[in-house]
Amino acid sequence: MRNKVLSAPYLFWMVLFTVVPLILVAYYALTGADGGFTLKNVSDVRQFSGVIFRSVWLAVIATLICLVMAYPLAYSMSRLRPQMQRVALLMVMLPMWINFLLRTYAWMTLLENTGLINQLLGLLGIGPLQLINTQGAVVLGMVYNYVPFMILPLYSVMTKIDQGLIHAAQDLGSNTLGVFVNVVLPLSMPGITTGITMVFVPAVSTFAISRMLGGGQNLMIGDLIELQFLGTSYNPNLGSAISMVLMVLVLLLMSAMNQYADEEKEGMII
Repeated sequence: MRNKVLSAPYLFWMVLFTVVPLILVAYYALTGADGGFTLKNVSDVRQFSGVIFRSVWLAVIATLICLVMAYPLAYSMSRLRPQMQRVALLMVMLPMWINFLLRTYAWMTLLENTGLINQLLGLLGIGPLQLINTQGAVVLGMVYNYVPFMILPLYSVMTKIDQGLIHAAQDLGSNTLGVFVNVVLPLSMPGITTGITMVFVPAVSTFAISRMLGGGQNLMIGDLIELQFLGTSYNPNLGSAISMVLMVLVLLLMSAMNQYADEEKEGMII
């Protein structure tokens, strides 16, 4: 009884800000302007298949780049002395203390045609290059803003890897690659799956980064949803349908990642 009482605020919060909004999204997605049931909104999402594909593709690229960058960094951090680990962790989290929009505006200033990067390239006789308003700029903004969400779960898992297992593998004749493939990588899989989910979900649904660094020429799912609710083409029913499709994509990803993580755990137990 005591546990139920203590969990009541959480349950109330979850119902009010999670369950109710999801019900409203589903309601508007499956009804027309007259309030009658219809699947037209969901079928109309097909006309934005190019935008959906672009969103998923750019989010996948950004997620893979974050993983490649974060994995060696997180492993190096986990092998430092405890005091140095705290310093390294602070350096990773420090940019997150700055407002998200300010960080993105900073990249706009750096990437524009007269920005610092093009000025430096000009000194080398290169450019100016078209860096802003490109898909590359959007991916760069995603990687910069979301790479800490890949580093932190990897670091958290890697600090728990027993160093004795690594020494045992080395004593049994494994080289550096063998130790990584057979010991470090399997034990760090929970961090990898968590990091991929934490980066891909906000990346595929972003709209501020694509609007600011993509210049409106690289629309993503988040931009479409915003246009349906706040733009001139006001259509909350279609916007809700797009939101529902995005939600299904995210849930499918999370289910696949969780299933993969469970299979990895079973393999480790066996």
